[in-house]
Amino acid sequence: MGGLALGLWFVVLTVGVYLACRRLAFWVNHPLLNVVAVSAGVIIAVLVACDQPYAAYAPAREVMTTLLGLATVALAVPLYRHRRLLRSHGLAILASVGAGALLAMVSAGLVASLGGLPREVVVSILPKSVSIPFAVKISRIYDEIPALSAAFVVATGTLGSLFGAWLLNRSGIDHPVARGLALGTVSHA
Repeated sequence: MGGLALGLWFVVLTVGVYLACRRLAFWVNHPLLNVVAVSAGVIIAVLVACDQPYAAYAPAREVMTTLLGLATVALAVPLYRHRRLLRSHGLAILASVGAGALLAMVSAGLVASLGGLPREVVVSILPKSVSIPFAVKISRIYDEIPALSAAFVVATGTLGSLFGAWLLNRSGIDHPVARGLALGTVSHA
């Protein structure tokens, strides 16, 4: 199979696996069945079973990253629809998102540095609380490891979706704006 055909096949495979895993997650309805993590595992298994290097998947990865970027931009639509709510909580939103984003980066960087991780890994971890397209772009700007940044974004989102609501419940935080800001800022969930 040629490069273009293989790349197209991987795009179709990725979308198909994701949709199948989404349906499975709906049927099983268990918080540990994370659609992104299971999909990635299936794609990795297919690459290994077909004896394909990760580099062969690069064209599909680029297409998926571009589509994620478009989906991120599309988030402007619900933001616009809720502009009155956003304006009424503007100062709280700016303060909490700013402080939360800074704290997320500083704490991740400190833990990684104190753990003795190499500089390129530490810098690749820093954008873990943003969406994948932004994390990959930031990682490329600083000439670090985009795939590692993407992996940390997925891990952060997964942990946030698994434990975020539970932690907020245990903390007694029930205001929907506060919950949304906390989960969105820390784990983009």
